Amino acid sequence: MKLELFYYDACPFCAFVLNEIRDLGIKVDYCNILEDEKHLNRLVSDTGRRTVPCLYINNKPMFESQDIVNWLKDNAAKIEKA
Repeated sequence: MKLELFYYDACPFCAFVLNEIRDLGIKVDYCNILEDEKHLNRLVSDTGRRTVPCLYINNKPMFESQDIVNWLKDNAAKIEKA
């Protein structure tokens, strides 16, 4: 399962998701949209939005921090560990 988190550091909703990823110890590829323009361009191209956090699950985007955290908790046993 390929997981990519589109985020930026100053976003409190992103911090909520990042903390859960750390606590669960799962493997996620990080895509900071403010540090690398290609990440922002991909997010906007794929979704039409600049909204973060956005977790791509096998190339399908999921928005809303609470939805992302719930999904991570529900699927933690199936996700590769960091």
